[in-house]
This record gives sequence, structure tokens and C-alpha cells, in this order.
Amino acid sequence: MPRLTPPQIIERKSTGPKLTMLTAYDVNFARMIDEAGIDMVLVGDSLGMVVLGYESTVPVTMEEMLHHCRAVSKGVNHAMVIGDMPFMSYQISPEDALSNAGRFIKEAGCDAVKLEGGKVVADTVKRIVSAGIPVVGHVGLTPQSASSIGGFKVQGRDLQRAKEILEDAVAISSAGAFAIVLECVPSELSALITDSIDIPTIGIGAGPKCDGQVLVTHDMIGLFEKFTPRFVKKYVDLAPQIKKALSAYKQEVEAGEFPSNEESFSGGEEAVLAIKSLKEKYAKT
Repeated sequence: MPRLTPPQIIERKSTGPKLTMLTAYDVNFARMIDEAGIDMVLVGDSLGMVVLGYESTVPVTMEEMLHHCRAVSKGVNHAMVIGDMPFMSYQISPEDALSNAGRFIKEAGCDAVKLEGGKVVADTVKRIVSAGIPVVGHVGLTPQSASSIGGFKVQGRDLQRAKEILEDAVAISSAGAFAIVLECVPSELSALITDSIDIPTIGIGAGPKCDGQVLVTHDMIGLFEKFTPRFVKKYVDLAPQIKKALSAYKQEVEAGEFPSNEESFSGGEEAVLAIKSLKEKYAKT
């Protein structure tokens, strides 16, 4: 089954059902997400915090993103694979952004790229789209520039900021993006934006009125323990179960309980005779 395309994603805004997106950073998670029928797999720059141990998404490099995108692409058949353009990979110039976006498609097997920002990156979005590379926008709370917008908190609670975010979404839509992520904005604002643009909105901490939803997979299955955003629903809490399994392994190895005969191999009579011969020759007396 071929991967979903931008026109198919856009069509879902009017036909439904709502769109689903989750993050993946390796082939195993990518394969499971794809087999679950998720529409879009985002190789997010969140890998900096979730996988690489950085304090934020800012240090993530192009090479790191491409490395993980290549792995994810190998595990996906149906879902659209979207590569997240890291900090400073698209801010210098539209031409520089186009070159980097092209690497996601050509070298890493992605179907589209995502970049953060509103009106200030509209020309960049237009340049990338004009080259035939599909783009997903991202407005509201933009983690790469969180320090300049007051930190990791809900955006658009006052009239001026709400107006800016709405205008940003309209600008990105007009520039040719086929979908846009709305992060940490009031439900009322996300509903207004969803009704005001022709492309699907994908919410994360933006309420139920968006055309789809996205979460960091490690958050929603309880694998990232450093913090849990308020907007995350844990569908399972795996970290305690994994720790329990690791502790059980340690205890059984130390006690000589693992491996047992069930996890070991026997070579039969021929092997016994061979080992006996070797033992007579090499065993210490």
C-alpha cells in the first residue's frame, strides 16, 4: 500500500475521519506505528530530548535528523513520513532552507518536512513548496524559539497574541503548506484557526476542534519520565514495567537462574563425545 500523499491528507479535513500523527525515531517504533494505521509519522526534533539526552531541541543537527529519518523511513509503508527541520536549518535563507529540505527527501526517504514559525517563514515555505517538497507548518508554541516567546507555556491567551497566531496560520496556509501543527493554544483559538484555513490543523495541546492530533510517542506510552506535559494522555505506562523486567534479569543472572535449560542448547551425543575429547586435551588437571 503506497504512502499517504498531501492531497489525501487535505481531503480528510472535509471527509474525515480525523488525522493521527505520532513521533518515531527508529525503525521498530516506526513499523509499529505504521501497522497501527497512524496516518503520519513525524521524526521530530524532540529526539534531542527523548533519545539524545539534550536539554532542549535546539542542539539537534541536520545529520542527527537525517540519521533517524533514514531509520524511520525503512519501517513505514503506508503512513506519510515527515522530517522535522532542526534549528538553524531553515532560518538563514530560503535557498539554504530548500537545500536542507531536499536532503530530507533525497537522502532520508521522507515524504515531507516540517518547520516552525509563521509570517516570518512564509517565503521560505513558499520556496520549498515551489520545488515540489511538501511542507507542514507549526505555530503557537514553537519549541525551537520558546525563550523568545516567554517559555514553554500556552500561547494566544490575550487578543494580540491570538491575532498573531491566527495570522501566522493563515500565512503558512497561503504559502502552500498542506497541514499545520497548532501547539499549546486555547481550544477556542484552535477552533477559529481550523475554520479559517483550508488545510488540516494538527493539534498538540490545542483541544479537540483540530482536524487531527499529534503526540510524542514516548510521552503517551510512558517512556519519557523527565516530565509529562499536561496535554499528554498516557495510554500505557511502560517505564515501570521495563524497570521491573531489567531488575528481574539482573537478579536471575546473579542467582544463576538464567539461562536455564530452556534457554540453552544441547548438541546431542555427538557433541558430548566431542566435548569429552576436548576436555581430556585442554582441561586443567
